[in-house]
Amino acid sequence: MPGPLVVQSDRTLLLEVDHDDAGQCRIDIAPFAELERAPEHIHTYRITPLGLWNARAAGHDAEQVVDTLLRHSRYPVPPSLLIDIAETMDRYGRLRIEQHPTHGLVLVSTDLAVLTEVLRSAKVKGLVGSRIDEHTVAVHPSERGHLKQVLLKLGWPAEDLAGYVDGEAHAIELDTRGWQLRPYQRLAAEGFWHGGSGVVVLPCGAGKTLVGAASMALAGATTLILVTNTVSARQWKTELVARTSLTEDEIGEYSGSKKEIRPVTIATYQVITTKRNGIHPHLELFSARDWGLVIYDEVHLLPAPVFRMTADLQARRRLGLTATLVREDGREGDVFSLIGPKRFDAPWKDIEDQGWIAPADCVEVRVTLTDSERMTYAVAEPDVKYRLAASAESKTEAAIELVHAHAGVPRLVIGQYVDQLDELAERLDAPLIKGDTPNSRRQQLFEQFRTGAIDLLVVSKVANFSIDLPSAQIAIQVSGAFGSRQEEAQRLGRILRPKADGVTARFYAVVSRDTVDADFAQHRQRFLAEQGYAYRIIDAEEIPG
Repeated sequence: MPGPLVVQSDRTLLLEVDHDDAGQCRIDIAPFAELERAPEHIHTYRITPLGLWNARAAGHDAEQVVDTLLRHSRYPVPPSLLIDIAETMDRYGRLRIEQHPTHGLVLVSTDLAVLTEVLRSAKVKGLVGSRIDEHTVAVHPSERGHLKQVLLKLGWPAEDLAGYVDGEAHAIELDTRGWQLRPYQRLAAEGFWHGGSGVVVLPCGAGKTLVGAASMALAGATTLILVTNTVSARQWKTELVARTSLTEDEIGEYSGSKKEIRPVTIATYQVITTKRNGIHPHLELFSARDWGLVIYDEVHLLPAPVFRMTADLQARRRLGLTATLVREDGREGDVFSLIGPKRFDAPWKDIEDQGWIAPADCVEVRVTLTDSERMTYAVAEPDVKYRLAASAESKTEAAIELVHAHAGVPRLVIGQYVDQLDELAERLDAPLIKGDTPNSRRQQLFEQFRTGAIDLLVVSKVANFSIDLPSAQIAIQVSGAFGSRQEEAQRLGRILRPKADGVTARFYAVVSRDTVDADFAQHRQRFLAEQGYAYRIIDAEEIPG
């Protein structure tokens, strides 16, 4: 039977979704290809240099990539593309950063032409010192990260083999009474530890915190953990106390309300990036102790100041945790060069098939705007069209119908615009969590939802990340951050914790037909489509009454 893939010389791959082997093909190309478009029947992937270098760093070689394409391709693969793939992957590691026995940090290459080429770059000259020999040049230790950034942009990603300082030792062991690491969690932690630094990509609900804990046990050292918000910080602390030998007194919280520095310190991105008089005073936290490990939770959200400080932290082991490496600002290259390459990546459907996350049914609910709404949208300025389409009254009505259709089931209503959420919360008589909701109130409501005291929550984007709500079964998205693929993935993740009765979770995206809301929705769905989630489309009129 002909394969499901059409491989084209411009580095695009066309995958026939309805083909019997499409699922396996999607898994096989995932390490090196990124989904670009996902209409109903043919999905378009692209092979990028960064994707190939990530695959190379994860242990895949050009022969494996070529074999995957040849095995799944319906037609002969263009020979020029195969040569291009091999040559692109061969660029990774031609330059190496190493520790020299007498000269300290050095940049080494056995390819004299490549070394000569990069040393002629004005951007490289300020980052390196004198030439030691024909194949070796000294590197200023403080410029290790910056050099890797520049070399990546020049198309010659350096393999960092210079090693890491152990940091201040601190005994940390997993306390596995009553539980054990899942096989993929162990593989993820070991893959990170073997590589020294890098990123672990796991679905929401798959236990990334436990991968962090296992990595901390491997390091046996003081650890700085960076998280998205205070609720997440406290969830990390609770998990670490329950799953490791650490006590509460050994774990400090560094947030807006507390400034504790302990052997394990959990800090929020928000407080670290707070500016006073034009400087970031809390960035000093990175050098407050001799950290042996730095963990970046939700690494795809790293703000620029943290990137800049991380460039100076290259002698420390660094672990990035995320459900998706997609960054809408295109800074995936900075994650690669400053945190490290992807060390482990498990397809969402694989984890679902193993029973570790709940199966999910994704539904796009298409709403037809009223004549009045359509006319208002038609005459609006371009910069307000999305807000009008995303928060239209017709969408609010559809969301309310969906809430009532699933009465008695734990439901989340998620949106971008606070005024829209205020109205929904009032009309549904439901509690609302938004940016100005105090942390104590957030934690109280989350706990009531977990225990079943309430079964409906309206939440803003503050609940996109690192919020553990295992009972949530239905998510209804009424608006989002334009075309953000990672936000869509995170929002689906709110309902992927396995359910006691094995029930399928359901994710509704309510979308205004014939508007930019529909265009953004298609873009938002790309990452989940890449993971094998097919959105079925229904009309708002089909919502059960």
